[in-house]
Amino acid sequence: MLSKNEFNVLVALNGTPSISQREIASKSGISLGSANAALKSLTEKGMVSNGAINAEGKEALSPFKVDNAIIMAAGLSSRFTPISYEKPKGLLRVRGEVLIERQIKQLKEAGINDITVVAGYKKEYFFYLEDTFGVTIVINPEYASRNNNSTLMRVREKLGNTFICSSDDYFTENPFEPYVYQAYYAAQYCKGETPEWCIKEGPNKRIAGVTIGGSDSLIMLGHVYFDKAFSKRFSEILVAEYDRPETADKLWEQIYIDHIKELDMVARPYPDGMINEFDSLDELRLFDPEFIQNVDSEAFDNIVATLGCTRDEIHDIYPLKQGLTNLSCHFAIKSGEYVYRHPGVGTDKLINRQEETKAQELARSLKIDDTFIYEDPAKGWKVSRFIPNCEQLDPSNPADVEEATSLIKKLHGSDAKLALSFNFFQKSCDYAGLIEPPDLDVIPDFRQLESEFAHLYDLFSTDGVGRTVLCHNDFFYLNLLKDEKGTLSLIDWEYSGMADFSQDLGTFIVCSELDEAAADKLISLYFDNQASIEQLQHCYAAVAFAGWCWYLWSLYKESQGESVGEWLYIYYRYAKKYLGKSLALYQTGIN
Repeated sequence: MLSKNEFNVLVALNGTPSISQREIASKSGISLGSANAALKSLTEKGMVSNGAINAEGKEALSPFKVDNAIIMAAGLSSRFTPISYEKPKGLLRVRGEVLIERQIKQLKEAGINDITVVAGYKKEYFFYLEDTFGVTIVINPEYASRNNNSTLMRVREKLGNTFICSSDDYFTENPFEPYVYQAYYAAQYCKGETPEWCIKEGPNKRIAGVTIGGSDSLIMLGHVYFDKAFSKRFSEILVAEYDRPETADKLWEQIYIDHIKELDMVARPYPDGMINEFDSLDELRLFDPEFIQNVDSEAFDNIVATLGCTRDEIHDIYPLKQGLTNLSCHFAIKSGEYVYRHPGVGTDKLINRQEETKAQELARSLKIDDTFIYEDPAKGWKVSRFIPNCEQLDPSNPADVEEATSLIKKLHGSDAKLALSFNFFQKSCDYAGLIEPPDLDVIPDFRQLESEFAHLYDLFSTDGVGRTVLCHNDFFYLNLLKDEKGTLSLIDWEYSGMADFSQDLGTFIVCSELDEAAADKLISLYFDNQASIEQLQHCYAAVAFAGWCWYLWSLYKESQGESVGEWLYIYYRYAKKYLGKSLALYQTGIN
């Protein structure tokens, strides 16, 4: 086994037949004395002859030769909204070069030609790299439902002496090399407080621990190198833990940290500024001031056209918490703060954007939504005012619920109309039709529930209580925002349409997860505290239909690879519970 110094000297000599001891020390990054000692040892072992590496020396280096590189490029890069809505972050042009292309070139310059790019989000954007650079493309179909551990799972059989890279890193100098002594994580020293992953070193620079956040520390930054021993053990751990529910959301680094005592890896420091990871657009602009002007982005063009600003004015860009339907980001210009909304994947099958635009305009005229500025009815992008220091409605606060109820009664009491209808029961049938058979048949109680909901709809639609009005249909606390003046706005009108008034009550009850007592209070409040048995049974049915509709919507989203998390169960639970309650009332007339 070669010592670290012996390895460094052999690498320095490899391919350089005539080199001085001082040059050897310089190339090796060790002292002259250490270089001389290692050279003497290698000569004695028969790996160096007359100051040059020989066949035995090259054979001694062979276990350390880099086999390949994996470039991870599957993720959404949500922190780079709105540009990442249009193209993957790794394909952005920074200082005149496409990020992933620059990295591929640097790998090849180091003699690493076996390069695999793992794509997921907008995967088709990476296909050209196969012919242009001779890389291998692997698709990660789980990119939307799992963290980057799924990327390494897809290529686990390729892991050996392997560089693990992120497609969006920018290295000012080439960090790659054809021979590497041991597994390492690239690092840079960070002075002062930092939210980054901070490294605690043990003997011989081995990573002994990692904390998220710290001060005056080496931080994990940039590429990683797996040697064969690390790859073998990590792959075993990954396979063993992959199907555990808690693993899905973990970064591969978190899995490594969980098993840090059995996975040998060192920290390898690099000079400040050599490795660049861009966590935001504003951070990238500091590195490349011309980026915003040069980037090909329809989103920026839309903002400029809508607000009459310049690209240079746009700043403070960051993603907002993503909804179940759309992707949104915050930005600011001189005139104030705004939100840019980008339609989510597959929403063209779920949402009529032309009617949504009309609904937004009606809501603005009724002073129900003061945030709306403009929506493109063809493409579905939207610009709205951002409400700083806003408060979300609290469904547990009676005063808030009363205010929300007054707002929805104002909408229902208007003569506002859309051409589009949005019937929860009919929509649930539509969503079911989008799901590939036999996916619904394998759910044990689905067909029975489907039949019972059809029966309930017959009762609901003929009970004489129904009234068709313009409904929001996504009426719950997350879409009710109060500004600093106390003005309440009802935002996000994607699912609006002409419907039975009770659909908004049903949605509020389900999506706010109200208990039975709170649900009854809301219904009574809507009817001025005088809800009849007939009105209660009608509204209970609407709660059931709301749960059923959004349950089918969720099943469709999940079938497309987009997880909705616990909402799937919440919708199911309310659908089934209120199906029983409403049917019992219709049958007995007794609460």
